[in-house]
Amino acid sequence: MDCVNREKNLKRCNCSYPGCPRKGICCECLAYHRSHGELPACYFPSEAERTWDRSIENFLRTRKG
Repeated sequence: MDCVNREKNLKRCNCSYPGCPRKGICCECLAYHRSHGELPACYFPSEAERTWDRSIENFLRTRKG
């Protein structure tokens, strides 16, 4: 999918998953993670994001800290 904002989005994207085909294409990323009951990397602080645990439970744990 072509995204006119991809380059701009990449500057803010903190996803550390190598080879992610959705990196910088936020609408696809959101749809993908939502369909798996997850949240995308941008919802997590960098340390928590690097665990690749995108679960809602992990998100809530990072916010309690």
